[in-house]
Amino acid sequence: MKPDKFEPISEEEINSVAEQFKITDIEHASIGEVLLMSSELERRTGIPFIRMDQGSPGLPPCTIGLQAEKEALDMGVASLYPAADGIPPLKENLSEFIKAFINIDISPRCCIPTAGSVAGSFGSFIAATQCSEGKDKVLFIDPGFPIQRSQLKILGIDYLQFDIYPYRGEKLEEKLESYLRRGDIAAIIYSNPNNPAWICLEESELETIGRLATKYDTIILEDLAYFGMDFRRYLGRPWEPPYVPTVGRYTDNYIIMLSSSKIFSYAGQRMAAACISDKLFDRKFPALASRYGGTGHFGSTFIASIMYMITSGVTHTTQYGYAAMLKAATEGRFDFVEETGEYAKRACRMKKIFTDNGFHIVYDYDVTLKVGDGFFFTIGYEGLSGGQLLKELLSYGVSSISLDTTGSLEAGVRACSSRMREELYPVLEERMRKFNEEHKSLKEKP
Repeated sequence: MKPDKFEPISEEEINSVAEQFKITDIEHASIGEVLLMSSELERRTGIPFIRMDQGSPGLPPCTIGLQAEKEALDMGVASLYPAADGIPPLKENLSEFIKAFINIDISPRCCIPTAGSVAGSFGSFIAATQCSEGKDKVLFIDPGFPIQRSQLKILGIDYLQFDIYPYRGEKLEEKLESYLRRGDIAAIIYSNPNNPAWICLEESELETIGRLATKYDTIILEDLAYFGMDFRRYLGRPWEPPYVPTVGRYTDNYIIMLSSSKIFSYAGQRMAAACISDKLFDRKFPALASRYGGTGHFGSTFIASIMYMITSGVTHTTQYGYAAMLKAATEGRFDFVEETGEYAKRACRMKKIFTDNGFHIVYDYDVTLKVGDGFFFTIGYEGLSGGQLLKELLSYGVSSISLDTTGSLEAGVRACSSRMREELYPVLEERMRKFNEEHKSLKEKP
């Protein structure tokens, strides 16, 4: 695709599409609303959009999983309800995978399949906020995944949030403890690497989070959807350091969410797992016993009284597919880190196009290292808020989401590298050159 002699889409056209979908605030549009708008604008104008909005895998699915699913169908599993706690091969391979790549021990019985990490966080929010009377709020270490906030709104669970950007390193402890001292925080959630900023919590920060979780008896929900994808160091060798960082080294109060969507490009099969520490799994909470009956055993309640009510188990064949992919990775037969490294290459090229044309990287540093290249990155343009930038980029045939929908206090948008293709780089370069020419006066204002 050659660079187009591009003319921006008119504001009237964008507003018309927003009105069609009853979107009242374009600048704060959700991912779903941006998807609707960009698809309709593309249809109306014939202008191919560069899709940086949804974090959808841009690589072929792992064939090991596909083959295992076909074999499972041939075994006749389609006629059988899957067990709510998962098939034994999956549970065993999850436990082995965690040991091989994270170097912590979680028993197979504590590894529970979920219909994507979205279902895993939904169930975890319910369980965590019902364990203890008076501890009924969730704390987001932001920026974070907007859908998880939407889940809490559905559930009627209150939440608090803070943008970690000004509180990295030693500053994190006091900030975090200022919330935990309240006594009503049931759970803390974050992603690592982070969606949307691609920042990564360092070991000292994870130690702080873990230590405070134990001190205040708070459950950590650690979303590792982008497992091993901090490409600044190679994390793809099973049974060898360096291992994937986790709060699980520093507390027993945790649920780790692992997903097949990105590392195995298996998003369409909605396959993930909630891996609960053995000690948390076996804890008994009187509040759970009072609500659900029985002994209040956390693990049993999570599986039978909560997750089963949400999904009635996870599709049988996908469990076999996930089990096979995990086993291949653990045995060194499938290098998912090498496969997903393509995203880092794409992000590097995309970032250069933006920064060459007046943009800046918003979340640019961790505590001691420059933020790496990967699945997501963040960009800003001086003089424009995140919402304004989102709307302006739409007129240039580029879709994204505003950072303020992620709990961020920074002005900018999230960009995803996953759907970038070779022929789109010159197109993006031409459009962003034109964007900068027409917006650089914003930088010159006193």
